[in-house]
Amino acid sequence: MKIVVATHNKGKLREFKAVLATVGIEAISIGDVVQVEEPEETGTTFLENARIKAQYYMKACGLPCLADDSGLAVDVLAGAPGVYSARYAGPQCDDEANNQKLIDAVKDFPFEKRTARYVCELVLSYPDGRELTATGYCEGLIQTEAVGNGGFGYDPYFYLPQFEKTMAQLSMDDKNAISHRGLALQKLLEQLK
Repeated sequence: MKIVVATHNKGKLREFKAVLATVGIEAISIGDVVQVEEPEETGTTFLENARIKAQYYMKACGLPCLADDSGLAVDVLAGAPGVYSARYAGPQCDDEANNQKLIDAVKDFPFEKRTARYVCELVLSYPDGRELTATGYCEGLIQTEAVGNGGFGYDPYFYLPQFEKTMAQLSMDDKNAISHRGLALQKLLEQLK
């Protein structure tokens, strides 16, 4: 079975491929199927944005399409960066700029107050109108020094107390077992069985 994954993000695609391969599903990047402009993410929640992307790309390629919207919600920042996680420092920003803005925003708070969670909403849209959704969360703390070379985005700053490591220090298998995206994918796989 093949599922088109609505992302051009190589880090996300690697994670999707690794988890879906465990049940014999091949994940294909949308860019390998059809070339279209990215949809505008006008939703105010992760679920709304995931649905916008899943339906848009499913209509563009005519195949079942899996999309996620995910990001970081920091409690002392009232849930920011939230749905703006990928563009926290501005529309043309990169991971480094986003991370710097995050660290600047939390550095004056004590470490134990910098509670945060990664959130992932998945939507799998089918051409016949069916839809599956799944949600995953991963709790942690924001540290002000980057540690680890794995992962992407905010991972080097996202500290996991149970591992005494950042998300960027975990192996792909460990990350997929506990990450917001990995947990959401496991819930989705249960529905697909």
